[in-house]
Amino acid sequence: MYLYLTGNPNALPNWEFKNNAPIDILMVSFSLLIAVYLMNLLIGLLNIAIQRDNNRVSYLLQSATILSEIELFYLLPNQRRWKTWFPDVIYYHANIDKTRREIKEINKDGISRNN
Repeated sequence: MYLYLTGNPNALPNWEFKNNAPIDILMVSFSLLIAVYLMNLLIGLLNIAIQRDNNRVSYLLQSATILSEIELFYLLPNQRRWKTWFPDVIYYHANIDKTRREIKEINKDGISRNN
């Protein structure tokens, strides 16, 4: 059956297929079951890869939502005006090489916001 799975139709040479319906049924059912099994395996692997990426994204979205709700609903108006908590300018440190590489990939993939 392994040779038949790899695409060798001569893997079962001792059996005659013309007048042997059970062998034909077994071959067709084997092919269908293996195809369904391999598709389920592929779907499972893709699902794991997608979940790995979605976990980080959903974490960041949820934390941003929670922070915005805290800022809007749980702070008094005078607390929102404090410059120590909410500065006018926020400085970020970014690696220039990584940033340029990401910009090139975004432009190459055509995912820019200017399109």
